[in-house]
Amino acid sequence: MIDQKQLENVECYKYLGSMLTNDGKCTCDIKSRIAMAKVAFSKKKTLFTSKLDLNLRKKLIKCYIWSMALYGAETWMLRAADQKYLESFEMWCWRRMEKISWTDHVRNEEVLLRVSEQRNILHEIRKWKANWIGHILRRNCLLKQVIEGKIKGDMEVARRRGRRHKKLLDDLKDRRGYSHLKKEALDRTMWRHHFGGGFGPVVRQNTE
Repeated sequence: MIDQKQLENVECYKYLGSMLTNDGKCTCDIKSRIAMAKVAFSKKKTLFTSKLDLNLRKKLIKCYIWSMALYGAETWMLRAADQKYLESFEMWCWRRMEKISWTDHVRNEEVLLRVSEQRNILHEIRKWKANWIGHILRRNCLLKQVIEGKIKGDMEVARRRGRRHKKLLDDLKDRRGYSHLKKEALDRTMWRHHFGGGFGPVVRQNTE
């Protein structure tokens, strides 16, 4: 209730450009961002498929198209299906750029060789998330308390059956645990070294 008015209970709504759902998953937001990015690509298709230098066209796509598709990706908790959507979108960009139709029966590996690329979009998301999380862990703020689960509430949550839900820090945690991750975040140099240039690609996990 706000100002004596009952708010409508919805399953999905847009807030600050991101799609929020009542199940807490990011699939709806990812599909929405990818759809907008594809529309943007189509509007500039002549530029992206022109005879400009290959490296320049790739930079334009990553700057103009990927930035639109990955808006808010720092907060995404990617399941296996979400990772497949993103990798499919990555290959869609390179195929459209090189005018390679699906009916040409060109394998993804061959497409990547033609554009001198590797599967990189999940790696970029993980880097962005590491930079954002590092910034949060160095501060004493409400968001940090939320991440650490220190917000008290009166509602009891029953344990659900099946695989547990993926959490925000799962992509960054290692066997040494959250306390070690938090300690590393306090040292910017160590954090950038660990999650910087040498940061390896994300291995797709079977998390549903």
